[in-house]
Amino acid sequence: MVKHWKKLSLALLLVLSIASSSAADKQRATLIREEYLYSSAGANSQKLSQVNRGTALTVLETSTADGQPWMKVSMAADQAEVSKEVTGWLPGKLIVNASTPNGDMIVFGQAVDSEHQAEERSGRKGAAEDALRLYSRVAELFPQSEVAAEAMWRAADIRWQLAKASSSGTQPVEKYLQEVIDKYPQSKPADLAAFDLLEGKMCPEWRGLPDCPEKESVLYEQYAREHPQSPKAAEALFDAAWRQATLADIYRLGEDRDKSEAARKKAIALTQQIQNQYSQSDWKPRALSLAYKLQQKIVLYGPAED
Repeated sequence: MVKHWKKLSLALLLVLSIASSSAADKQRATLIREEYLYSSAGANSQKLSQVNRGTALTVLETSTADGQPWMKVSMAADQAEVSKEVTGWLPGKLIVNASTPNGDMIVFGQAVDSEHQAEERSGRKGAAEDALRLYSRVAELFPQSEVAAEAMWRAADIRWQLAKASSSGTQPVEKYLQEVIDKYPQSKPADLAAFDLLEGKMCPEWRGLPDCPEKESVLYEQYAREHPQSPKAAEALFDAAWRQATLADIYRLGEDRDKSEAARKKAIALTQQIQNQYSQSDWKPRALSLAYKLQQKIVLYGPAED
């Protein structure tokens, strides 16, 4: 009886070992160039569908055809471009996984190239979406990479920009920016993500009333105070100063001279803060220009005084 159980245990261990080995062989990967998915290894086999750059892949097995490495892959059904799980073969040289030497930089570089394409007038169609996927893969496949945090932020920012350009609004994608802040607190990517999130707190319209610019000025000043090393800190201070400058005009139009003068002085103080703290940035001359208009009492919002 004891021997029987020993044999059963050994058989069970063998099965578990094979299952574990099989799972280990399945590597997560991505594609660095658009390519067709084939029904079998080899360029002469049937084309099934087109696979985009940055698509999340699982490598199931490898083979050789036409003197080149090929990989059988699976694309999960939860991707936006894939309605159901699809399997097929891709040229191995186009696939990057966690074991690829400098794989993080290769995928990141492809993402940067796609992002630049998206910014060009004659750039590749769908390049922004390519960049989003590629940046996402860097963070997923290479979480310990020196560019993982920036890649995660860039993916979230592109998603944010695309949402702003659509009619769906930004609220559904705010979670991606928050994930950057939660995963990489006190980092440059977290600072940038926090600045993006400020936009969701802005009023859609001011309607000539002081409440919105007052609230927005406080938010931008708070951001600059809490993120002094952020690349967006000087911009946030300028945004706060500009809103105080408009408040000066809004209160003037409402014939509240005391509040108008207080807002004007506050705006001037913020422009001086920019000059002192960020003297090497492009925001210094913009702050000087705004300060001049404020000192000369040049109207920035609403009709000019007679």
